Amino acid sequence: MSSLKLTAIGNSVGVILPKELLARLGVEKGDTLYAVEQPDGLRLTTTDPDFEAQMDVARKMMKKWHNVLHELAK
Repeated sequence: MSSLKLTAIGNSVGVILPKELLARLGVEKGDTLYAVEQPDGLRLTTTDPDFEAQMDVARKMMKKWHNVLHELAK
C-alpha cells in the first residue's frame, strides 16, 4: 500500500505519485489514468473502461458473425 500526499497545484489540488507506483502502473508524465468507482473506493487504471466495454461487445459480435464477416472481407 502507498500513501499519497495531496498538494496545491495552482487553484487545484493534485496527488503526487511516487516513482515506484508510476513504475508499477507503467505510466509516466503525460500519460492518462482513469479513476473507476468501485464499491470499496476508487481504482486507478491505465485502460479506458468505456473503450474496454465497447471492445467486449465487438469481440462477441465478431465471434457470432465470424462467417459473415469472413465472406464480406473477400
